Amino acid sequence: MSPLLQGVLTIIIGVGGCVGYFFASNLILDKIIFPPQTVNPGKNINRANMVRPWLFLLPALSALSLYLLYPVVGSFYRSLFNRSGEEFIGFGNYRTMFADDGFQTALLNNFLWVLFVPAAATFLGLLVAQLTDRLAWGNIAKSIIFMPMAISFVGASLIWKFVYANNPDIGLINAIRDSFGAAPLDPLQLPFWNNFFLMFILVWIQTGFAMVILSAALRGIPEETVEAAIIDGANPFQVFFRIKVPQIMGTIVVVWTTITILVLKVFDIVYTMTGGNFGTEILPSYMMAYMFRDDGRATAVAFVIMIIVLPVMIWNIRQARAEMR
Repeated sequence: MSPLLQGVLTIIIGVGGCVGYFFASNLILDKIIFPPQTVNPGKNINRANMVRPWLFLLPALSALSLYLLYPVVGSFYRSLFNRSGEEFIGFGNYRTMFADDGFQTALLNNFLWVLFVPAAATFLGLLVAQLTDRLAWGNIAKSIIFMPMAISFVGASLIWKFVYANNPDIGLINAIRDSFGAAPLDPLQLPFWNNFFLMFILVWIQTGFAMVILSAALRGIPEETVEAAIIDGANPFQVFFRIKVPQIMGTIVVVWTTITILVLKVFDIVYTMTGGNFGTEILPSYMMAYMFRDDGRATAVAFVIMIIVLPVMIWNIRQARAEMR
């Protein structure tokens, strides 16, 4: 079957199935489950109207249960067994994992990523959004800053691998050091600080995202409040930090939490740049390191990552809903 015909059939079957489902479910609900009554007809109508929304939600809830709830429960259940899945070991994988120095290093590094990357990307995005709005060529500047968003994490990592190269003829950092007569070094092998060199790659990528969202929020601030502050004698810093920032704080929090969720799932940058070596291990790379070993620890790490991401995601959804009110 040709892809075009397959696509057309998929659309026809999908749309037709949805229409047929809603028509048939409403027909069964109104004619069979709660049929019209001559005595007190409004009673069955009210009952049917209480059930009707769940008919519309049922397909989505079924899909979520199949593709989201079932894998979560299944992953947790699987983490209670050994790698072969034949021996039940309870929380043995979790005990082994938390006692491992590699996991503790990965957890600490993830904590550093969560602290640094969202704060830096949001601050730089807000700063760029404010400054470019005052420039005649601001849209060109925004386009240049947003451009890294179009690059994959692996592609961005390869670009920055040249910047960090341990060669003054290639690496920018070592070229600067060489101009001052300093010996070359490999930034990716510097204990502790190499994590920040990796983090900056994600900051470079996500600043454009933060800039676009926050620029739209800044443009939505009523000019009357800014003009009133200027008339009262506020300087540009006071206008920005005391008038504008408080009015877009909800948007700043949404951007912050969105980047935080991304940080907790990032894997490509660390794997491409260092492979998790030199003390740069994070939870996703630690999970991948045990994925193909004779160990059931990888599933336990995946579940821990989900537990860490879940509160941030719930907070993000609540803030987004508050912004829409």
